[in-house]
Amino acid sequence: MTMGEVNNVANPATTTRPPTRRTAFAEGVDLARAAANTEPGRLRIIGAVLALLVVAFGAVTAWQTADRAAAADDVLHKSQPLSSAAADIYRSLADANTAASSGFLAGGEETPESRKRYEEDIDTAAAKLVTAANNAEPGSPSTASITKLNKLLPEYMGLVERARANNRQGYPVGGGYLQYANEKMQGEMLPAAEELYKTENRRLQADYGDATPYPWAAIALGVLALASLAWAQARNYRRTNRVLNHGLVAATAASTVVLLWLVVGHTVARAGLEDSYEHGVRSLNVLHDARIASLKARGNENLTLVARGADTVKVTTDGKEVTLDKYDHEFATEMTLLGKGLAQAAKLADDQSGEKPVASAESNMAEWEKRHTTARAQDDNGNYEQALALVIGGKDATGACFDNVDQNLADALAHEQTEFKQAAGNGLDAMAGLSIGAAVLAVLGAAGAVLGIGRRLSEYR
Repeated sequence: MTMGEVNNVANPATTTRPPTRRTAFAEGVDLARAAANTEPGRLRIIGAVLALLVVAFGAVTAWQTADRAAAADDVLHKSQPLSSAAADIYRSLADANTAASSGFLAGGEETPESRKRYEEDIDTAAAKLVTAANNAEPGSPSTASITKLNKLLPEYMGLVERARANNRQGYPVGGGYLQYANEKMQGEMLPAAEELYKTENRRLQADYGDATPYPWAAIALGVLALASLAWAQARNYRRTNRVLNHGLVAATAASTVVLLWLVVGHTVARAGLEDSYEHGVRSLNVLHDARIASLKARGNENLTLVARGADTVKVTTDGKEVTLDKYDHEFATEMTLLGKGLAQAAKLADDQSGEKPVASAESNMAEWEKRHTTARAQDDNGNYEQALALVIGGKDATGACFDNVDQNLADALAHEQTEFKQAAGNGLDAMAGLSIGAAVLAVLGAAGAVLGIGRRLSEYR
């Protein structure tokens, strides 16, 4: 071994080291930079970006429109029908309570019609509870209300049957059972039904909130994609003096169709949904509330004769405290609510078919109040039988006025329900096919962009 070799071994610093190996990512970055400095490389990057933008635009459009279409479908086929079903539960329970008190007042001469009405109301409430339970989310407030009503309904029916049995035998305790049944209905069942109704209405509002906002993300991506395609075509013209690139034109046309379809379709859908709310849901809510007020008023009117002054309430009027019959006072309160509800429904009605039943209800309500005043005067003068005849008698009794009001409100509700379905259906139809169409056109647009750029690249081979 020579002296130089010995020195090399002794001093490792002088030993030659192999070059450090670079990562694949770093090498890729260098290749991309090198490619970007050539026209073919720049074209490849432009084609990839254009294809990505068009595909992203189509994907976001499909996603946002699918979400809004699903929410609109829920409005039409789920949340609004369930909101109406909840209102029907309330109405059926309140009407059953009214029918029970009317049958009680008839004593042993309870008519088959009164009994049938009570049983049909109970059956309707039970059936609607099953429907609501099947569509309620587990653990939700709606489920809690439904569970409570299912528990209380048999208890209420048992109290009514005891009241009827004792009443047929002439036992005064029958009136006590009926008042207890009414307290259970008014104090526990109807509040639970009202909470169910409010919960389903909130669910309906949430679905409207999901269905109506504009898909701004998709619109912004569409504008960006079109701007990028326009820039690419302008660049192509400046470098080649060729006016049109067929692939880029096809991509631009596809993106333009999707953007216009998105904006116009959603605008029409939004208009239809807003119309269904303004001229459907709002009127339905007001009419449901008015109908509930009329049912509660009728029930209190009957209970005024059942209790015969046994229940009173102190009310302050003009700074003075006066004692009033509890049920007659509640009758007046509900009639005031009914009058306000009918006045609001008349303002919301937007055609003659909607205005006519509301106007008839207002007329029948006015007659109802007149007859009620006459009946109370008879009762206050000790003429109980005459008062009873004026309340549960034939066509000249307050019961006939109540039936007319209830039928008028039912007709108005049917009309507004039809208007809601038509407007909401139009809104849902405006978004039909948009998700799939956007996806398909986006794929075609991306393919057009790639082919257009590919045509330019072929010129460098």
